[in-house]
Amino acid sequence: MSDLEQRVEAHYTTSELLERILDAVEQGGGDRDALQPADLKPVDEFHTGGLQATTALLDQLTLQPSARVLDIGCGVGGTARLLAERFGVEVTGVDLTADYVHVARRLTELVGLKASFEVASALELPFDDGAFDVATMFHVGMNIEDKATLMQEASRVLAPGGTFALFDVMKLGDGALTFPFPWAESEDFSFVESPETYRQTAAAAGLLPVAERERRQFALDFFAEVFARVEAGGAPALGIHLLMRETAPVKIRNYVDCCEAGLIGPVEMIYRSGATS
Repeated sequence: MSDLEQRVEAHYTTSELLERILDAVEQGGGDRDALQPADLKPVDEFHTGGLQATTALLDQLTLQPSARVLDIGCGVGGTARLLAERFGVEVTGVDLTADYVHVARRLTELVGLKASFEVASALELPFDDGAFDVATMFHVGMNIEDKATLMQEASRVLAPGGTFALFDVMKLGDGALTFPFPWAESEDFSFVESPETYRQTAAAAGLLPVAERERRQFALDFFAEVFARVEAGGAPALGIHLLMRETAPVKIRNYVDCCEAGLIGPVEMIYRSGATS
């Protein structure tokens, strides 16, 4: 693991995460001994828009039960569990953060779903060429400087004609960003790039564009609703703030402010592997 990757892992590692999630489920009225996948949705989709954003991207894909799916940067396993539950696919999640992988495995067991999880870097995926039919990636590229290798690895592990669908925060305008953000305490390990950078590196890796959609307004509307609910009823026990330590409020506020200023925003991109068998 590189020095940069060690810093990224340290950023996302929090103490006693599994117990804090289960405690928060109970505080919200859930039963930790009869846990359902839906109980975890407030915390296990650690990206802009949560479940809404995940569903919006997955709805654009064709997923058969026979599909082999890789979730790159799986976090605590929310998207992998949704893929397994909704589509019945064989899904593997990888993440740089060992703590997240441990929690992903345990939560998946507790809700009775099947998915496998491994500690691995998106820049060196431990899988054979063509091992997957679909790869997904939600809010991962902001921590990866080497977008070219990221795209090359995603392309390499896809079977001919396979699909790579991603949802990342990207640079949409010029101006200084205000740190910290959910993905980085400081700019020295934040690598928010323009959609054009993604397009160019994807093309160089042999990935063919299928669809693209900027989701900045979606993000602003989503967070406006979140802020209104918190103002009306207070912060919920269970939420992505559990993954961001005590600086969660300022991280989210900085992100929203920079979105409002048009500097950054989430973007969906879907590619098809151009490799031939």
